[in-house]
Amino acid sequence: MQFSLAREQLIKPLQLVSGVVEKRQTLPVLSNVLLEVEANMLSLTGTDLEVELVGRVELSEPSTEGAITVPAKKFLDIVRSLPDDAIISLQQNEERVQVVSGRSKFTLSSLPASEFPNIENDTEAEEYQLPQKVVAKLIDATSFAMAQQDVRYYLNGMLVEFHNSQVRTVSTDGHRLAMSARHIDGLNVTERKQVIVPRKGILELNRLLEDDDSTVQINLSSTHLRATTPTFSFTTKLVDGKFPDYERVIPRGGDKEMVGDRQVLKSIFSRAAILSNEKYRGVRMSLTEGNLVVKANNPEQEEAEVAVEVDYSGPDIEVGFNVSYLLDVLNVINGDQVRFVMADANSSSLVTDFDDDASQYVVMPMRL
Repeated sequence: MQFSLAREQLIKPLQLVSGVVEKRQTLPVLSNVLLEVEANMLSLTGTDLEVELVGRVELSEPSTEGAITVPAKKFLDIVRSLPDDAIISLQQNEERVQVVSGRSKFTLSSLPASEFPNIENDTEAEEYQLPQKVVAKLIDATSFAMAQQDVRYYLNGMLVEFHNSQVRTVSTDGHRLAMSARHIDGLNVTERKQVIVPRKGILELNRLLEDDDSTVQINLSSTHLRATTPTFSFTTKLVDGKFPDYERVIPRGGDKEMVGDRQVLKSIFSRAAILSNEKYRGVRMSLTEGNLVVKANNPEQEEAEVAVEVDYSGPDIEVGFNVSYLLDVLNVINGDQVRFVMADANSSSLVTDFDDDASQYVVMPMRL
């Protein structure tokens, strides 16, 4: 195998693919990237057996077809170290690979391509065409609420649901829930389809998506999700489990509604958080007509109290929350105004963008 190309063509797909490769691997070949040349197309593949990413680059220089694996980190470090305008040539030489650029020459160890694991295509997979920026917005709106290393393994990921003309994403860690839905023209899924995509799969996919109207093809099988564009093909295993019924978690019938400026609320919660308990991060929200007071204290007997005018005309109410959860929600809402809907001090609160309820956020109260 042999090929040549400009550094700027190679660096981006190599960085993306190397991001999938785990540093500590039980199989030596999993710390390598697979390089394949076929019909003037270079494919780079990285995997950790849970996710697989294939980047593609068209070759303009004459090349020789073949496949080999090289150490991902070392190859990336070599490419990064070369000048921006460098031309890189790679040639397979039995069990070694030679990388040449100008007067620099590197010889890397390699492992045969036959040892590299690959995820088979599933012919039974269902196919959906979605705008990349819509998928990216759905992930941005909900990914922060995914659990990390929870024993309830089905929470360590995101529910992706297709139904009628809507795509919905839902994530929860048991203390808060984030849900967002978007209408997709031309999508018509009569029977509700739900899958749980693991945390790493979601974060890697979001890294790849462009913020434009170009489409990404999503293929769903019983065990894998595959996302394909002209420049990459990304595959992730699915979590085998039952996601909680999110409809039952959304609080209904709250009669106390507060509307406030998002940036102002973000600012006062951040100020109060400075003196909150570092472990539990609790703050107390006290609502009276037209006014919100946020209080926090910690084991060192330090206290913070911040007040702001809000649009509220209900009875007085005091509720405790984890301030980090509130700030996470305010960071992903895009509108200028946010709405808090509450029933009482012991019930979850529903937080939405005042002008757009496509995304809904549920935050459980804290006893303080």
